[in-house]
Amino acid sequence: MLATPWICRSCIRALAKPRSSPLAFFRRASTDASASLPPALLQRARKLRAEHDQLEVSQSENFDPKTARRIGELSSVVSALSDWEAAQSSVTELTTLLSSPDAELRQLASEELSTTQTQLSTLSRQLSVSLTPKDPFAHMPCLLEIRPGPGGLESRFFADSVFKMYKQYCAYMGYRAVALKYEMADGAGSASTSAGEEPLQEAVLEIKDAGAYGLFRGEAGMHRVQRVPDTERSGRTHTSAVAVWVLPSFPDSHEAAGGGGGDMNVDDPASDFYLDPAELRIETMRARGAGGQHVNKTESAIRMTHLPTGTVVSMQDSRQQSRNREDAWKLMRSRVALLRREAREEQAARLRDNVLAKHKITRGDKIRTYNYSQDRCTDHRSGVDVHNLPDVLVGGESLHRIVDSARTWLATSDIAAMMAEEESKAAAAEGGQAARKSKK
Repeated sequence: MLATPWICRSCIRALAKPRSSPLAFFRRASTDASASLPPALLQRARKLRAEHDQLEVSQSENFDPKTARRIGELSSVVSALSDWEAAQSSVTELTTLLSSPDAELRQLASEELSTTQTQLSTLSRQLSVSLTPKDPFAHMPCLLEIRPGPGGLESRFFADSVFKMYKQYCAYMGYRAVALKYEMADGAGSASTSAGEEPLQEAVLEIKDAGAYGLFRGEAGMHRVQRVPDTERSGRTHTSAVAVWVLPSFPDSHEAAGGGGGDMNVDDPASDFYLDPAELRIETMRARGAGGQHVNKTESAIRMTHLPTGTVVSMQDSRQQSRNREDAWKLMRSRVALLRREAREEQAARLRDNVLAKHKITRGDKIRTYNYSQDRCTDHRSGVDVHNLPDVLVGGESLHRIVDSARTWLATSDIAAMMAEEESKAAAAEGGQAARKSKK
């Protein structure tokens, strides 16, 4: 054989000679790459590809918008699976060449195999991501609800900092943000901190850009602060917490929602955002607290109760009752939509508990710590530490790094949850088959 400085992949395969026992090499080279894609996941991908192919056939005969939307949803899985199978096939072929008697061919195959295995690992991750069910609200705008948690007045002060932090972060990201509600605590008087923090009772920040929910959904949870309050004379560090809720927001127009189909139609009883007026109790009352002349004189405040769930929303920030009513409807739709989604996911969550119990995040968990004395912000899920607290609190690049790490953690958790669910289904199916065989 002539010495050549380079041989293309196709030429290498063409020169391959069948060997009597390539399996040992195959096991050694490809096991690690394949291990990242469990059989249950691969089976799910192939089922979805079969569904995609069947839908394309039916669509060619009779066009249907819903079918077209489903085909679009499955196309990423089909593409990722095709790429993964091609890489897996290349690994198998190149591994066979490692047993070639030609030393130069073995070296070329070894080099190509290393690159292909790296590609296969990346493609395994991409296929897993494509198989993960997308959050149905990810493309929508969102509402951030911020309330003080344990810690008394100090938690109210920090709640104000968290509200301002997210508002400035929206400006940093180029998002449009509007305060729907910004209510001070009763009885706090004119108390404030040296940093200009006010004793916040509750705030609702509306982020109007499509995709905002997908960006901010990882911010939901308890945010813990460790610092020395202005009123602490002995210099002792106090710990308090602030609760943050992230809700999908139905936008003012369908286009602003980034699409979404009929399930986003507020007039459709099948939509998560639909509210039956007969199930709502709406009360008007006088606004309370410090403010202009309308306070305690006009009934501009609105309190809305969703009777089936007991969800209560109150709005009084605007002097116009019509504006408060509109904002109350918006917040109520978001809260009820999230409750309906959570109810549907309870069964799936139970299937995942055995795998994700120690990682599962609830509203009572402390997801993040802001430590003033150490100039540190730590996300307890992703494990990312940032030692630039001032930049975090003004919504700068340091906060973006934290938020992005939480998004990555959520994506990884979603993949693990989906894998656990598929494995649970596969185990249940195997158990059912074994039971039927034993009866025979």
